[in-house]
Amino acid sequence: QVQLVESGGGLVQAGGSLRLSCAASGRTFSRFAMGWFRQAPGREREFVAAVSWSSDSTYYADSVKGRFTISRDNAKKTVYMQMNSLKPEDTAVYFCAARPDPRVPVHPGEYDYWGQGTQVTVSS
Repeated sequence: QVQLVESGGGLVQAGGSLRLSCAASGRTFSRFAMGWFRQAPGREREFVAAVSWSSDSTYYADSVKGRFTISRDNAKKTVYMQMNSLKPEDTAVYFCAARPDPRVPVHPGEYDYWGQGTQVTVSS
């Protein structure tokens, strides 16, 4: 069993930055692929970024490439997402997710564990 707790969301002006964190419980964090997803009101949950358990593979949605960076610290059981050059369209609730898998899934249905989400609001 894995529990995930996100933090770091907030209100920021367009062009600003935020760093999201996701702290995990459980002894096998280093064997989990980790992903970030987001959901805006009235829209489906969408993939943002994901990282393999060894950090040798990362994937990003086209909409955030070059602006967002996902990373993880297995010793701290934490995954991060640095978000730069934020845009109003990045406004959403951001969720982290985990799956015990050497692959790096990008579909939300493939993840087994989810955090409660953290709100990110970007004002224009």
